[in-house]
Amino acid sequence: MFCFQCQETAKNQGCTVVGACGKTEKTAALQDLLVYVCKGIAVCEEAARATGPVDREAGRFICKALFTTITNAAWDDGAIIARIKEGLEVRDSLRAKAGAALPRELPDCATWTPADDAAIPAKAGSPELRITAAADEDVRSLRELLVIGCKGIAAYAEHALVLGHEKDDIYGFLVEALASTTKDLAVDDMVALVLRAGETAVKTMALLDEANTTAYGHPEITDIPIGVRGNPGILISGHDLKDMEELLKQTEGTGVDVYTHGEMLPANCYPAFKKYGHLAGNYGGSWWRQNDEFETFNGPVLLTTNCLVPLKKTNTYLGRLLTTGVASYPGARHIADRQDGGAKDFSPLVELAKTCPPPAGLESGTITAGFAHNQVMALAGKVVAAVMSGAVKRFVVMAGCDGRHKSRAYFTEVAEALPKDAIILTAGCAKYRYNKLALGDIGGIPRVLDAGQCNDSYSLALIALKLKEAFGFKDINALPVSFDIAWYEQKAVAVLLALLSLGIKGIRLGPTLPAFLSPNVAKVLVEKFDIKPIGTVEEDIAAIMAGR
Repeated sequence: MFCFQCQETAKNQGCTVVGACGKTEKTAALQDLLVYVCKGIAVCEEAARATGPVDREAGRFICKALFTTITNAAWDDGAIIARIKEGLEVRDSLRAKAGAALPRELPDCATWTPADDAAIPAKAGSPELRITAAADEDVRSLRELLVIGCKGIAAYAEHALVLGHEKDDIYGFLVEALASTTKDLAVDDMVALVLRAGETAVKTMALLDEANTTAYGHPEITDIPIGVRGNPGILISGHDLKDMEELLKQTEGTGVDVYTHGEMLPANCYPAFKKYGHLAGNYGGSWWRQNDEFETFNGPVLLTTNCLVPLKKTNTYLGRLLTTGVASYPGARHIADRQDGGAKDFSPLVELAKTCPPPAGLESGTITAGFAHNQVMALAGKVVAAVMSGAVKRFVVMAGCDGRHKSRAYFTEVAEALPKDAIILTAGCAKYRYNKLALGDIGGIPRVLDAGQCNDSYSLALIALKLKEAFGFKDINALPVSFDIAWYEQKAVAVLLALLSLGIKGIRLGPTLPAFLSPNVAKVLVEKFDIKPIGTVEEDIAAIMAGR
């Protein structure tokens, strides 16, 4: 086993025995094999495209498959093996379609065929699948940075596809990027692909924003309850808004309330969901607290995407844990995908909820969210006036992921210690480090503006671009905006690459720099974009407020 795709990887070098996330060596190997099969699909599709358009089925499969390998998504080996088999069928169909256009010599990922089911785990354990198969450290680093960025892009593209939105050029880039990792390219060419991944990430997040707002309206500033009611409840976590919509429809009038958890909190701000009186608010906090929070919730819990962590031996909620989409867990019931434009069947959750006691209360009150680009632009005049008057001195983008490291207390301490004339712009689960603090407001503008899920970091970039226009600046880096980003998994890497592609410099990144950055690759990013590790709270705040 060798995995260093998340921030918690062992010793900030790589997990070699068991994942810091909890995944076993076998599961990690099967996920590596699924990525390997996707590379084979990409090689064959790249050849097939020489004689025709993008094969959308191939693009769709790559997105779902890469999403399956994101940290804390798929835990069930059987589900991963089933996806590998499906991928081999897609690959072989493309190879037949490409015919004479195929390269004379194909890499193993484009030709390997298992003799039987036992050959799949055997292949998964073979050394040619590991990223360490490349001898050169910088080549390994650039290939892994590209693949990890593609995993984030694929996740966002899959979310958009669920709502009927897709773009061939996104699929085309994923194919080109994955195929490139089977070739000996110059370092400059590999760096160029990484930067194009950032451009594609921007395009993909914009597509997802369009998909979400077309289906559910623009998020509205909303005070979200964080207490509990006296009815049985269903807790929905993950990121998938289509699942949220169908769950709300199927629970209406049943006497069962629906609560959001983790990255589903922003769903409370969409007009299409606010009309449901049984949407009770948000329960709990960040993903890594779920062992305790799912236990006390008492009712069924639905995981729609990644951010599912293994149960502890003391946990008793496996019987009421259900997964859907790319998420899976051994022993948990899985809700099948929707077919032919129909809806998923969430009746098992409803019936189970009716037999469960109401959730135990964790806290009370409300938290405010819904500051996506449409709402902030409606306040643009007020925001610009506050900056011009000196009431607001600095915007600090503190978006990204939360995690278990004690070092992440840094982000709470920064939020608490920032001067009262600084406003925090946030998105993703990083917000749970400070979104319940009493930080006040500046002339009616809350000091924490929550734009939504991790993919809504696009909103923060769009806000910055609009403010650049409002102030008449030519360079986005001239704005009174600093970036202090927390990362954990692969979606956050896609967001980081997106910010770099927009020309944003001086980003602080923590709690640690990614382990998959070799010293030379890290040096390139530092020299070109001034990326820097987080430091002490006092030193960083002083530099942030000084625009450094």
